[in-house]
Amino acid sequence: MPSALITGITGQDGSYLAELLLEKGYDVHGMVRRASTEKFDRIEHLRDRITLHQADLLDHRSLVDALRAAKPSEVYNLAAMSFVAVSWIQPTLTAEFTGVGVTRMLEAVRETCPDARFYQASSSEMFGKVLETPQTESTPFYPRSPYGVAKVYGHHITVNYRESYDLFATSGILFNHESPRRGLEFVTRKITWHAAAIKAGKRSELALGNLDARRDWGFAKDYVDAMWRMLQHDKPDDFVIATGETNTVRRCVEIAFDEAGLDWEQYVRLDPQFLRPAEVDLLVGDPAKAKRDLGWEPTTTFEELIRLMVRSDLELLGA
Repeated sequence: MPSALITGITGQDGSYLAELLLEKGYDVHGMVRRASTEKFDRIEHLRDRITLHQADLLDHRSLVDALRAAKPSEVYNLAAMSFVAVSWIQPTLTAEFTGVGVTRMLEAVRETCPDARFYQASSSEMFGKVLETPQTESTPFYPRSPYGVAKVYGHHITVNYRESYDLFATSGILFNHESPRRGLEFVTRKITWHAAAIKAGKRSELALGNLDARRDWGFAKDYVDAMWRMLQHDKPDDFVIATGETNTVRRCVEIAFDEAGLDWEQYVRLDPQFLRPAEVDLLVGDPAKAKRDLGWEPTTTFEELIRLMVRSDLELLGA
């Protein structure tokens, strides 16, 4: 039975990846940080089928102990300070978790299980002020947030360990991916939840920043399948995972409120506090390499994704 350790297992991607690996017959281990209020809601339905280990990306010793206990053949490093907006408020902590934390994880893998295959969650935010469109694996990075800068470090240190120590270390450069398990602070889920909450009479309006911001949005469940495929590939490499299509925040709002049976223009207002200090340009990925080498392509359209998120939120709120 193959075994896998997932850091960030309590997050959106971690929970979908755990489900996928369990379906494939893996012995699944998850890494969780000790906290006074533990949030396991995304994996509650899996708790009796997975093994959790307490460890922290800021503490090398705990990572070594977790890896020794799990004895993984695959390691998926999904843990990070994951919200771009918070990275402006906590830039140093973001650097420690999202950047240097990757080095600690790679060092721990090198020390305890050097034959394990390692996946690093890189991000389209590394492209930032884009130098070409669409973005590919060879597009230069120009990050525009502390989060993006930290992800660039994490990406390059992964490449460095692959080339220096012959580790099977792969990076997935994932563009935005959403789901009903997305945190409420992210714009797509903020929109779908508010559409449902307004429908249910629990909210009266939705405040947003830049309605014209464009992103390449896909479904998280599709994207964790790409992660798994990367570690089954015959050699470690880096892959852009994206839909190749962009949509605006405005389009997301239109679809969400339509699914809820509401006229969005009656409820949405613009609020400058939600504008970024430095907005990224047009992020749209070219997934051609992933399709060619991994046989991967997205199966869920943007409209299908937003509608299923709204339906989930309507059910959640009893609307």
